[in-house]
Amino acid sequence: MSAIEVIKSVAGLGGLSLIFGIVLAIAFKKLAVKISEQEQKLRDALPSANCGACGFPGCDAYAHALIENAGEVALNLCPVGGAETIRKIGEILGIEVEAAEPMLCVLRCRGGRENAVEKFEYIGPGDCRSNYILLGGNKACEWGCLGGGHCETVCPFDAITMGPNRLPIIDPHKCTACGICVKECPRQVLELMPRAQLIYLACKTLDKGKVVKNVCKVGCIGCTLCVKSCPYEGAIQMDRNLPKMDYTKCTSCGICYNKCPTKSFIDRAPARPYAIISSKCDGCGECLKVCLFKAIEGEPGKRHTVIKDKCIGCGRCFEVCPIKVITMAGALGYIEVA
Repeated sequence: MSAIEVIKSVAGLGGLSLIFGIVLAIAFKKLAVKISEQEQKLRDALPSANCGACGFPGCDAYAHALIENAGEVALNLCPVGGAETIRKIGEILGIEVEAAEPMLCVLRCRGGRENAVEKFEYIGPGDCRSNYILLGGNKACEWGCLGGGHCETVCPFDAITMGPNRLPIIDPHKCTACGICVKECPRQVLELMPRAQLIYLACKTLDKGKVVKNVCKVGCIGCTLCVKSCPYEGAIQMDRNLPKMDYTKCTSCGICYNKCPTKSFIDRAPARPYAIISSKCDGCGECLKVCLFKAIEGEPGKRHTVIKDKCIGCGRCFEVCPIKVITMAGALGYIEVA
């Protein structure tokens, strides 16, 4: 083929490409679906994360559904945008909407390599699903995290990293509670819970105590001590062999966390307050009755004192003091975390 023929071929293809491009541009402009000004405002208000947490393929689809199916689609389905985005949606649509409770993803397992037994050595793709397909996974505990890092891969916000113990570490500042990792986890050990909740049980096993002890050092053995020591009725109840927490009743006091013999609970608070009893104390002894850690001492009729090293900051003494002479020191940091 001569050089002239090559040039003619290139020129011909280039010309055809230009013509097709012009045709497509005109078709796109003519056939484009026009959206209303209100829908455009909704699109601009949404975070454009397109994570699908709202139940729609993307932010544009959610915005369209809010207009197309007005009154049928909830206005507070976007966890990524949070309260501010929900407020904007309400303003655009002229509807007063209540923001959903801020949520956070947590890992309901502490059985990493150092604590959990493996029934075989898994050699294959570093993916939990591939591991799970093979006899349900290599972990001897059939309820625990497999540690393959699939959640880290699917998280669109880089909120999950795998720790040295092969357990996912979730950054609460980056997590948007989109729920993608929750849906993708084959063992269902990732869970969304209210951000204000500081205490949760990091175990999902339904096996009995002896079986749990054989496969995990930090697994819940169903001893019921957390249920018995919890001062708030209904906050923790046994569901088969596992304590089940009611976050609407739990105050995150930390008693269950400190009483648990296997340390199966997690406390997200980096610091806890401690009680201080003022000189106005009349020594009634009500605080002594409720303290489960022997952190208060004193004789009847005389001022009581707190043993700081034993106080866990649960606040029970503060709640029951009839003359309100007990304060909780260091509570500022506790509130900031919540």
